[in-house]
Amino acid sequence: MVKLYGFSGSTCTRLVALICKEKDIPYELTSVNLAKGEQKNPSFVAVQPFGQVPYIDDDGFILYESRAIARYLIKKYPNQGSPLIPSDPKAEALFEQAASIETFNFTAFVSGIVAEKVFKPRRGLQPNEERVQELLASLKPKLDAYDLILSKQKYLAGDSVTLADLAHLAIWHCVFDSRPNLSRWWKDISSRPAWLAVKDGA
Repeated sequence: MVKLYGFSGSTCTRLVALICKEKDIPYELTSVNLAKGEQKNPSFVAVQPFGQVPYIDDDGFILYESRAIARYLIKKYPNQGSPLIPSDPKAEALFEQAASIETFNFTAFVSGIVAEKVFKPRRGLQPNEERVQELLASLKPKLDAYDLILSKQKYLAGDSVTLADLAHLAIWHCVFDSRPNLSRWWKDISSRPAWLAVKDGA
């Protein structure tokens, strides 16, 4: 069984849990209390030197960074659950293209919004609404491009769902969008049983 060390509500921990659900991989969550700073304890940092969640222990194999963990689990269990990463070289290249879009044209902006709208209130701080609006303005042309891509295909990498699509799930809620193709895509991926099982916590 995969041992997942993280915080149930964290976006990155939920991504790993989501992939476990998609691939029918049993996992055991060991809770790391971010509010108490447990991720900065010496024993944790000895394993995850950046003091961030999550990391996994897969029968002694330690791995951190949620996207790396997701790729590892998908490739280790290719015949379980949904494929999520294509094996054909061209299809895999299109997946990598979509994964880069998610990382650099979406999450790079939305993570700042999450920090302001989610994490600051949890610490009793006021969100910087001006900063949120700046980030949303920067995100607008990115979402225009998303809608264009999704007007031509069902998912970001083609007509099969991949990790590139699923990586949006835990933070998309901070972005309200009514573009028709984006709305269709979001309704599709957010109704997947694996996501419904972890959306409120890993």
